[in-house]
Amino acid sequence: MTTLSRRFVTAAVVLLALVVTVALAFHRSVPNVAGFGSVLDTAAPLLLLAVPVLILGAVLARTKVAAVAALVPLLVWGLMFGGAWLPKNADHAATQIRLASQNVNAANPDPAATAGAVAATDADVVALVEVAEGLRGPTGETMAARYPHHVRVSTVELWSRYPILDHAPVDTALGWERALRAVIDTPEGELTVYAVHLGSARPGVTATRDRSLRALADAVAADPAPRLVVLGDLNTAITDRVMAPLRDLVRDAQADAGRGPGATWPASLPVIRPDQIFYRGLTATMSTVVRTPATDHRAVVAGFHFR
Repeated sequence: MTTLSRRFVTAAVVLLALVVTVALAFHRSVPNVAGFGSVLDTAAPLLLLAVPVLILGAVLARTKVAAVAALVPLLVWGLMFGGAWLPKNADHAATQIRLASQNVNAANPDPAATAGAVAATDADVVALVEVAEGLRGPTGETMAARYPHHVRVSTVELWSRYPILDHAPVDTALGWERALRAVIDTPEGELTVYAVHLGSARPGVTATRDRSLRALADAVAADPAPRLVVLGDLNTAITDRVMAPLRDLVRDAQADAGRGPGATWPASLPVIRPDQIFYRGLTATMSTVVRTPATDHRAVVAGFHFR
């Protein structure tokens, strides 16, 4: 490679590294016009994929400037998102209750297989969203074999080993009910559970999801329950700025007791985590992601200890 070519490659590496670094460090400062800022927030951790390209460019350029430039975005990414990979003070042995959530997918060709895989996680409480058929369908038959207690609101279901004392739909400003609140009588005491499927979001079209997320946050903020879990498909990642009103009220089980980002979608090669388990008034003891068949989301499972 000629000196001129090396200079050109070096300049390209420096420019791309600058763009990636700025996007990482200041993604929340980008105006959320037509939902673009929200999409950038969600995709920010994926900017790590630019680093191998930068390193390849630095190798080709064989200059110190290119080498340093290639490593700067990696350093910034590590400071911002690398903490997800650090060891947590999780204690599986202290788990007193396990909860799981699964987006079954309305177009699922074999929902019973999906339900069976979720039930096999040995969760005590399971939230299923986007369930197309009711209790008498294959999903219901599979779940009923392990979970004697069940409530349903629209396409959202909650299955429990323990008695469900009360339940009611939750208004998430969608114009139709797609969330529920239930009180479960566990051996350790009552636990309030929100099973939710928030509004869908597409690049440039996030208003419905944002509105439903604010409505959910309002419901949780007004809820006096001392022990509470929110789980389901929230249709956005924890890094999204619109998650702030809810995130300020609860803790993230994956962040507290899991390893890595816990991506769940798309199931074949997950890159983001729209499926969440949030909590308050408990101690998270474990959090993991489980590959399940026939659906486009992986399941999330979290364990808790009662305080």
